[in-house]
Amino acid sequence: MGFDLPTLLRARLPGHTLPAPLYVTEAAHEADLNLIFGRHWLFVASGPELPEPGDYVTVQIGRNSVMLVRDDDGVVQAFHNVCRHRGSRILLDPRGETGNLVCPYHQWTYDLSGKLIHAEQFSDCVGSGRHDLKPVPVRDLAGLIYVCLANNPPPDFEEVADEVLPYLAPHALDRCKVAHQEDIVEHGNWKLTIENNRECYHCGGGHPELLKSLFHFFGEYEITPEHQDDHDRFVRTTAEMAAIWDEAGLPWRAIEKLSGRPTGFRIERLALDGPGESYTMDARRACRKLVGGFTNARLGTLHLHTQPNAWFHFLGDHAVTFSVLPVSADRTLVRTTWLVDRDAVEGVDYDVENLTAVWRATNKQDGNFVSWAHAGAGSDAYEPGRYAASEYMVDMFCTWYTERLAAHTT
Repeated sequence: MGFDLPTLLRARLPGHTLPAPLYVTEAAHEADLNLIFGRHWLFVASGPELPEPGDYVTVQIGRNSVMLVRDDDGVVQAFHNVCRHRGSRILLDPRGETGNLVCPYHQWTYDLSGKLIHAEQFSDCVGSGRHDLKPVPVRDLAGLIYVCLANNPPPDFEEVADEVLPYLAPHALDRCKVAHQEDIVEHGNWKLTIENNRECYHCGGGHPELLKSLFHFFGEYEITPEHQDDHDRFVRTTAEMAAIWDEAGLPWRAIEKLSGRPTGFRIERLALDGPGESYTMDARRACRKLVGGFTNARLGTLHLHTQPNAWFHFLGDHAVTFSVLPVSADRTLVRTTWLVDRDAVEGVDYDVENLTAVWRATNKQDGNFVSWAHAGAGSDAYEPGRYAASEYMVDMFCTWYTERLAAHTT
């Protein structure tokens, strides 16, 4: 397939999927690494993954390895995982704890603020500042850790933070811990992973476990007779939940700014079906100890997604984070992390199998959908298809994506 980025961007039809080369070619993968993942804010971890000073997480973003480490003041710092001597990786494990950052090759040693504090035979380098670790811009959004590989990150992150913090703060991620984390590699392009997440047109036939708690109908689109009862119940339940949210002082109305800006996002609190407490097989709480000091488990779900690579669900009893990172043109890492109150006791307050069952099943199903879509996009018969009204957020993601590429190629 030929690849001329400006031509492909002009060829994208509003309301339709992207031209095939943007999904399946190595050239598109390189453009995405450089212009999307190299220049925008990326969600990479949650604060509870680094609970104590010295705790670290390493993240691979294309060619770049990034170290996240909580310093002695309790602040999360981010650095390129590259020794300033001869370029060796410093931290080799995906997570762990350390007193200092010691290169395993020649033992150049950096403190948790990134300063070079020991380099045998290079005493003139210590304390000069010229050989400290290269920092990576990092932001902590109510316990959600974002980094940007660009030296000059998009400046609108603070605007996003101001709008979403009132929604996130009551869920108190800073007082949570990791109950479980799971990585899967989907056999498809990262954009297909995000597109699949941005619609639930496929949920009725594809996610029976998720629909134990999620209404099949929750958008403003054509109501078919088979979904009329579901729609009516959704409307009634949303009215009930709005009263509960208002009484608890929880903002719930949608804020949707998915395109026309570097850091697109959407946030909204939604009612859940049945008991309405959690994403479980019976829609009841998965953890007896609620987060944030909540006393009512029936709070529905707070949805947040941020372009280009993350979505989140915050409930009364736990939270779930999803991070998406491209591995190759046809492979995508999806990392799912379940968070519960830090005082919750496994086997007493929660059971990991019950806590994770719905999203583990849903992730597996979504992996299949993504692989099928990627295989089809590589076919000679593929041509961009039209989105349904309920897929408008997919269309907005593709609009954001082409806007951002165009902004950096013109």
